[in-house]
Amino acid sequence: MEKETEIKPPDQKGSFRDSVATISKDGHRNFINPKKPKGYLYNLRTRFSIFYLIVFFTLPFLKVNDEPLLMINILERKFIIFGLIFWPQDFFIFGIAMLTFIVFIILFTVVFGRIFCGWACPQTIFMEMVFRKIEYWIDGDSAQQKILKAMPMNAEKLKKRALKFIAFFSIAFIIANFFLAYLISMDELIDHIKNPSANIGTLIALLVFTTIFFFVYWWFREQVCIVVCPYGRLQGVLLDKNSIVVAYDYKRGEPRGKYSKNQKEEKHDCKCVDCKSDGACKDLAEKFEPAAVQQGDCIDCFACVRVCPTGIDIRNGTQLECVNCTACIDACDTIMTSIDKPKGLVRYASEKSITDGVQLKFTGRIKAYSIVLGLLLTLLVTLIVTRSDLDARLMRTSGMTYTSLPDGRIANLYNLKLANKTHKDIPFTLKLEDVTGEITPVGSGVPLVKKEDYANMQFFIKLNKSEVKGWKKIIHVGLYENGIKLKTIEAKFIGPEVYE
Repeated sequence: MEKETEIKPPDQKGSFRDSVATISKDGHRNFINPKKPKGYLYNLRTRFSIFYLIVFFTLPFLKVNDEPLLMINILERKFIIFGLIFWPQDFFIFGIAMLTFIVFIILFTVVFGRIFCGWACPQTIFMEMVFRKIEYWIDGDSAQQKILKAMPMNAEKLKKRALKFIAFFSIAFIIANFFLAYLISMDELIDHIKNPSANIGTLIALLVFTTIFFFVYWWFREQVCIVVCPYGRLQGVLLDKNSIVVAYDYKRGEPRGKYSKNQKEEKHDCKCVDCKSDGACKDLAEKFEPAAVQQGDCIDCFACVRVCPTGIDIRNGTQLECVNCTACIDACDTIMTSIDKPKGLVRYASEKSITDGVQLKFTGRIKAYSIVLGLLLTLLVTLIVTRSDLDARLMRTSGMTYTSLPDGRIANLYNLKLANKTHKDIPFTLKLEDVTGEITPVGSGVPLVKKEDYANMQFFIKLNKSEVKGWKKIIHVGLYENGIKLKTIEAKFIGPEVYE
């Protein structure tokens, strides 16, 4: 007897991977005009995007101790993250933070797929929730955009193209200003804008950033996610059968078929091969004729394809072009509701849950990533909490050994380099911790390190010969602010026995 036909995922040969939807067969750019999405998830994404944009355009104005809350000043090597100032001396903390971030991306992708791309990536937020909405407002929905594109240049098309160009360029200019504000601070940016002739470099940077953003959102668009962004390539390595992605339930959807309003469910009763009486031999399954394969819930309407911003067919399976924006989920749910079918034909799921009907499991791979991530986060928090506000480096002056003083004492000359990482000036004093001696500064005045600045100081340490046993001695110098010890610095003291 023939066995019942097994339902398999569509396009088993993977021919859909032989080409990219945004490139035509002759190699030219194929512009995607997705249909305007609508539905519960799209509304949820819109609300999240509004919050995201409010945060993006508000942060540069927020200050702590007259400093930006967040600033990444690469040129001056000054980084302020939520009020904490980081200097080049703290680069190792950034190294740990970057390693933690990479591990987090790996872990997050293993579990949740590419959800970040569709919900929180700045490229997707600005493209889909800002520029695309303006495009829908000016050019209309997908069909109207295609008509406008095919239309010869006339007054209507020229008007819409000019309006769209001005709107896109203006928003790109605003984004460029705020992007630059994150680099040099909003106050400095405003000062530069007030005096453009004295700050030609800032003006050039603004024009360069504006041009780049305009090019990306006017022409390059989804190619950023497909061609430029390495994360799309990484997901092919990071995803496994338990990763949660936007997936098509082929078990339920296949085989596809057209929907008719008069369509009724056909009854497929098995008939016994021997006696042909309905249900007479149901305990002898091997004698039943195979039941006809029923049509799946997918009606091949292509609604999921029409709303996809990267032009893929989600029914072919997980693809690097998919950014998990969930537009196909909303589109499919709308169709399923209209034909009285349950929602979820396209949904957030793992390959394992669709093929075997099981829930996501906390695998050994995820456990290992979680442990490593937890250790790195603990180390990162510890480094930030224990980080010193005043960085000090004490070294003997190069090219000098020791000086024999008239009173019989021995002196060494030292250079002290300080970096103040706080928002206040720090006056300080130096004291010898474990030996009896004297510290004599070179020059006058109260030692002071200005806020967010560096300071250099030279001084002599004078010790009795009895304190120096051997040609070298390790000594400790305490750094104090108003009688409170800030830190202890170690130094080497050279004595005359080095030449004996």
